[in-house]
Amino acid sequence: MRGYDVSGRTFKKSARAFAQAKSVIPGGVNSPARAFGGVGGTPVFISSGRGSQIEDIDGNRYIDYVLSWGPLILGHANPGVVRAVKAAATKGTSFGAPTLLETRLARLIRQYMPSIEKVRMVNSGTEATMSALRLARGYTGRDLVVKFQGCYHGHVDALLVQAGSAATTLGAPDSPGIPKSFARSTLNLPYNDINAVKRTCRRFGRKIACIIVEPVAGNMGVVPPKPGFLEGLRKVTKQYGILLIFDEVMTGFRVARGGAQEIYSVEPDLTTLGKIVGGGLPVGAYGGRRDIMDAVLPVGKVFQAGTLSGNPLAMTAGIATLEQLRKRSVYKELNDMSEALAKGLHNVAQEAGASTFHTRVGSMQCMFFSKKPVTDYTTATLSNTQAYADFFHGMLRQGIYFAPSQFEAAFLSTKHTQQDINRTIRAARQVLSLL
Repeated sequence: MRGYDVSGRTFKKSARAFAQAKSVIPGGVNSPARAFGGVGGTPVFISSGRGSQIEDIDGNRYIDYVLSWGPLILGHANPGVVRAVKAAATKGTSFGAPTLLETRLARLIRQYMPSIEKVRMVNSGTEATMSALRLARGYTGRDLVVKFQGCYHGHVDALLVQAGSAATTLGAPDSPGIPKSFARSTLNLPYNDINAVKRTCRRFGRKIACIIVEPVAGNMGVVPPKPGFLEGLRKVTKQYGILLIFDEVMTGFRVARGGAQEIYSVEPDLTTLGKIVGGGLPVGAYGGRRDIMDAVLPVGKVFQAGTLSGNPLAMTAGIATLEQLRKRSVYKELNDMSEALAKGLHNVAQEAGASTFHTRVGSMQCMFFSKKPVTDYTTATLSNTQAYADFFHGMLRQGIYFAPSQFEAAFLSTKHTQQDINRTIRAARQVLSLL
C-alpha cells in the first residue's frame, strides 16, 4: 500500500469506475450520500480497509472518519469480527429458521440497554424505524407521529418530511412518491424545542401514537440535545400516553455502551438500532418494553416479518463486535481520542480565522462552517456548504476522508491512533490556511 504521498495522488480509476457505474446504477451509487452531491466532484471507489485506514482503487490511502457511516467502531476488518464471520459462513449463510445466535445477540443488547426487555431483529435501520412506528400505532390505536426537523429515520415514507442526511445535502427533504396522506399523519417540529412539543400535545396529544427522535441528532451534522429536552419529551409522552421512541441507529453502542439513553439517563419506550449492532453487516433491530413488544406477531397482532431477519452472518458480526465493547474503558479511550481531534480542529480553525462551530458527543463529532451556534435544523442549514466542500476536497487530497457532506458526522474507531489525530490536525491546518 502506498503511503500518504499527496503529490502522487490521482483519482483516474475512480473517475472511470464512476462513469461505468452510472450506466447501470442510478447516479452510479446505491445510496445518495456516496455520490458527492453535497461537495461536488467524483466519489472515490474503495478497494479495502484495515484499522483506521481505507485504500481506493487508485492506491490512495486515507485516514477514515466515515467508517461506513458509523458501524465500524472497531475499525475496518477487525480480526475478531472477520474470524467469527468466516467461521459462521462455513456453516451456512441463511436458514429462515431460528438459531441460537439470535438469542445470544438479543441478550447482549438487553444487557447493554436495560430499557429493551424484548427485541426483534430486522435487516436495516430503516426497517427498524418503520416497524417501530407500525408497532406504536398498533399498540396505542392512534395514527399521528411526531418527528423533528432534520432528524433522519431512514427512507420511511411517513418520516421523509424535512429529514436530514442526504435529503438535506441534496436540498430535497421531501421525496416524490410519498402520498400526501402519509405526510399528513406526521407532525414535524423543531428539534430541541420542548415548548413546541408541549403546544402540539395540548392540541393533538390523544391522537399521537409516538414521538420519534434521534436523542443526538446525527443527520444534520451532530446536534446534541439541549439540557432538559429529552427529559421534557419523556415527561410529556407519559402525560398523554404517547410512546417515546429513541432512534439510536447511529448512537446505539457508539456514544456510550448503553447509547444516548445511558448518557442522558432518559429511558424510552422503544429503541431502534442498526449500524454497530451488526458489526458492519446489514442489520437492524427494534425493542423496548415487554408489553409493547408482545403486541408483535406471533404473540400479538401487529405484523412484521423478514426472510433474512436474524441472518447468522449479521448476528455473528454483531455478537463479535458487542463482546469487544464490554469494557467501559473502550469508551473512555474513544472519548479521549475524539476530544483530542475536536479540540485540534477547533484550534486550527481559529488560527486560520475560519468561521466554524464544533459539536461532539462521545466518538461522533462535526465541524460546521457556520458563524452561529448550531442547535437545530434551521441553524444547521445556515452553514457555508461551499466552504465545507473546499475543506473536504483539500483534506481528501491530504489523505483524510471525512463525510462528503456538511450534514453528516465524523466517527472514530478503537483503531484510530494519536498519530492519526496529529496527522489530521496538521492537514487541516494546511487546508484551512488556503480557504
